[in-house]
Amino acid sequence: MDVKNKIRIVLADDQAIVRQGLKYIIDSQADMEVIGEAADGETAVVVTKDTIPDVILMDIQMPNGTGIEATQRIVELMPCIKVVLLTTFDVQDYVFDGIRAGAAGYLLKDTDMKELLDGIRWVNQGQAIYRTTMASKALARAISNERAAEQNDTKPLDLPEPLTEREIDVLQQMAYGRRNSEIADILHISQGTVKTHIHRIFQKLSVEDRTQAVVFAIRKGLVK
Repeated sequence: MDVKNKIRIVLADDQAIVRQGLKYIIDSQADMEVIGEAADGETAVVVTKDTIPDVILMDIQMPNGTGIEATQRIVELMPCIKVVLLTTFDVQDYVFDGIRAGAAGYLLKDTDMKELLDGIRWVNQGQAIYRTTMASKALARAISNERAAEQNDTKPLDLPEPLTEREIDVLQQMAYGRRNSEIADILHISQGTVKTHIHRIFQKLSVEDRTQAVVFAIRKGLVK
């Protein structure tokens, strides 16, 4: 594969053996490569600025700035970069804080190799991956909190072109973290139709990817 088309990845983990293992797995793939490494939160931000990767695999518990803190800084500076949080423990607070920081995904370190590699590809395509038990609970918590905040916001939702009922159905499934193939099966439509709906959703909400669309939908009460 052309080097220009490879998914460019930065690894951020304070354990060298973890970085080495991830690098070995990732560099064995034809469509991705590791372009930088960091052993702490501060260095993760610096390396990201220097290399501008597509995806970052970010450990949560690191010295000199946690992975959550680094994620928030990176997403604020470079919102096009996708951050996937990696951790040993499936803790709801970690996922919740990661969602608020702007992470596009959350995986456990004992995730099998195929799921990890597929997760990198999905996130790079604009999909979100929150597939652990605590991730589901954290998403529900985030939605509840955002809705409570929305009730105190008297500014009405005013879209130049409202979402259709089917687009809202698709957006709801996106909020659950489902992939295009899963959405197609659930809604009994083709994957091509799903892609068309998602494209229209992005246009109508003036967002660039799934994560931004879901965050907007949560804040405005478009999904339940």
